[in-house]
Amino acid sequence: MKVIEKDDATAPLGDYAGDIGSGPVIVTNHGQPVAALVAIENADMETVALSTNHEFLDLIDRSRSRARAEGGISSEESAK
Repeated sequence: MKVIEKDDATAPLGDYAGDIGSGPVIVTNHGQPVAALVAIENADMETVALSTNHEFLDLIDRSRSRARAEGGISSEESAK
């Protein structure tokens, strides 16, 4: 893992992205982490976009909560 203070992060983004093979690159602001560059494996752009979309994640969370509270349908029922 590489840690760099944001004021010292003056290289092109591509240079930092090239460093993620040895672990995440963490950007800090006054020592506090504010961003991370990490390798993405086995994911397409849609998966990455949805997994970082707060509205989508809230929708999934509400749906799961409702299924727990009210019950859902089994895999067998949905296959009918």
